Amino acid sequence: MNTFLEESNPHVFTLTMDWLAFTLPAASAPDVMRHLGGDWTKGKAGFRGYPLSWILTDPSRGVGLLGTGAPRQPREVHVDLSAGIVSSWERSKMRAILQWIFHQQGHVTRVDCALDDRQPLVPLTMITAAAEAGQCITRADRAQVIRSFSLHKGTTSGETIYFGSPQSQTLLRVYDKRLELLAKKDPQSEAYGIRWELEFKQDRANLCAKLLVNLEEPDWKESVVGLLRSYVDFRDTTRDAEDEERSRASRLPWYEALTDGFLTARLTRTQAEPDEDKVKGWITRSVAPMLAALCALPNGQAWVEGAIVEGADRWKERHRQLVKKGTHRGKRPAS
Repeated sequence: MNTFLEESNPHVFTLTMDWLAFTLPAASAPDVMRHLGGDWTKGKAGFRGYPLSWILTDPSRGVGLLGTGAPRQPREVHVDLSAGIVSSWERSKMRAILQWIFHQQGHVTRVDCALDDRQPLVPLTMITAAAEAGQCITRADRAQVIRSFSLHKGTTSGETIYFGSPQSQTLLRVYDKRLELLAKKDPQSEAYGIRWELEFKQDRANLCAKLLVNLEEPDWKESVVGLLRSYVDFRDTTRDAEDEERSRASRLPWYEALTDGFLTARLTRTQAEPDEDKVKGWITRSVAPMLAALCALPNGQAWVEGAIVEGADRWKERHRQLVKKGTHRGKRPAS
C-alpha cells in the first residue's frame, strides 16, 4: 500500500454545503419566507435591483436576503442565503429546498460546496508549488495567491489560492480555514484546517443543483469530489508537455490521497457558537417591538413573563451554552 495513503488514515474530511442563491419566476415573498423558515424583517432598501427586500435575521449565523417587486417581473423573487445559514441545514432540508425550487420552475444561481481537510493532510505550500510547476490540469486560465498578515506582529492571518476568475461560472478557493477563524477569535478554529471551496454560479450552479437533487445524500460527496477533480487535477507532468500527455499523466500521490479522503468525508452542518451580543441585537431588531405590543395589552406583561419562565423548561444545548458563556464572561477575577 502507498505510504502516503497509509499516513492519511488519521485525517478527517468533511463536506458542507456553504451557499445557496436562486430565482423563482412567479412566487410570493411571504410564501418563500414561510417555506425557508426563520425570522424575516422588511428591508429599508432594495436588493439586486429589486425595489422590495426582506432580511433573514439570525442571532448566531449568516445573512439571508430576498428581493422582489421588479417592474419587469413583479412576481419574480430572488433569494441569497449565505454560508452561515445554509451550512447549518440538515442535508434532508437542503435536498427538499432544491426540489421545491425546481418544482417552482426556479433557477439556482449560486451554490458553494466546501470540502474540509481538517488535520490537514495537504498544506497550501504543496498546492502552490505544484501549480507553479505546471502540474495543475484545469479549465481555469489563471491562479492567484492572496496572503494577509499583521503589520505589527508579522503573523499570517489568512492565505487563499484562487483557481479561476471571479467572473467565471466556476471558481475554486483553497484557503486556511483555521487562520480565518482564529482571526475572528472563533473557539472552533482548531477543528479546521485547509478548505477546498467550489463556487458555482449561473448555469453551472443550476446544473450542480440538479445533479445533487437527484442523488441520495450518501452519493453527494462522490459527485462533489468528481466536480472538484474535473475542474482541477494535479498530475505528474510539466507545463511544456503536450496536452494529451498532460491529461494522461498519473495523478500526484498527495492529490490522490486527498481526494480519496474527501470521498470518505462526513456530511456535516455547522453548529454556530452562541453569542450574547448577537442574540441581544436580534431581539432588539426583530422581537422587541412585538414584545412591547404584547405588554401594552391587558395582562400582557404577565403573559410575557410567564412565557419566559416556561421557555426555560425547553432549553436546548445552545441555550445552555449561551448562559454558561455569559456567566463565565461576567465573572470578575478575585482581588
